[in-house]
Amino acid sequence: MAKTIFFFGLMVVMVLVLVPFSSLYAKNPASMARVIPPLVSTEWLEKNKDTPHLVILDVRNSQEYDAGHIPGAINSSSSQWFINPPFGEGFPWMELPKEADLFNTIGSSGITKESLVVVVGRTAGSMAAYTIADSTRVAVTLIYAGVRSVSVLDGGYNKWAEDGGHVSHEPITPAPSSYKGDVNREMFVSKSYVEGKMRKSVLVDARDADVYFGVTLEPWCKRAGHIPGAKCLPVPWFWDFSKNNEGGVIYGTYKESEILKAMVMPSVGRKKAERIIIYCGVGGYSSTMYFVLSEVLGYRNVKIYDGSAQEWTADPGTPVVKYVWE
Repeated sequence: MAKTIFFFGLMVVMVLVLVPFSSLYAKNPASMARVIPPLVSTEWLEKNKDTPHLVILDVRNSQEYDAGHIPGAINSSSSQWFINPPFGEGFPWMELPKEADLFNTIGSSGITKESLVVVVGRTAGSMAAYTIADSTRVAVTLIYAGVRSVSVLDGGYNKWAEDGGHVSHEPITPAPSSYKGDVNREMFVSKSYVEGKMRKSVLVDARDADVYFGVTLEPWCKRAGHIPGAKCLPVPWFWDFSKNNEGGVIYGTYKESEILKAMVMPSVGRKKAERIIIYCGVGGYSSTMYFVLSEVLGYRNVKIYDGSAQEWTADPGTPVVKYVWE
């Protein structure tokens, strides 16, 4: 009898200990692997830049990197993390590289599956909104390739410099690794997938509102408007821009998570497991939307249509909705 009571008590204790952890895992499996926050501040990076396995990945171009970078940061420009650069001959733009090429890029950057990666980009200057999205494009590509602890420096290099952070002009050559990860093939989806699932999913258009409504036709698209059923949720709404006295952007940062949550809720709802498909123009803004929904807010079934509006509108057989005044 005493043994029975002892074993029953032991089982109760185990349940009380394990249930909270199983609940956490059920809510967000990635939370069991993520070691650092998805968005880190310049203050956080200053305090933690010497953490073992931490890789500061500067994805600005080489000229910007050479002009000044965060001490210890390695340079791997965002253009190396996709194929078909914008305004090039390849179609559609900004597509995922082949697996072997991607693993080589990761390995040559000294990144392993155990690395804690902080992606640093440019958040001011010419086309600041697009360069902010460059950081999330690299971040989600790393996550796709199996590197779980990937973060973005909020405010990027521009805020680091504005905050008086130490700046180095000494280039860092990483020790290459032989990287091989488990890619998440469900993260990026094709046009045919969207055609088959669009009425059974939450479809989100991450472009600016004037583009969504068909008022503006982006030069990389053939037709104005949006995919039928898509919700309008422009990614630039997620950012605040600090400006100087002349109105020039000093740096861009993300809004607080509670504000982001309030902004996305009307479009994507509260069900964290519901399938959400994101698209934009060519694949930049959609990476930011993915990062915010999946990594910051904990939605678990988010997918990127990588061909985006560029591929969709180029096919005369796919429907496009354009709102007009009649």
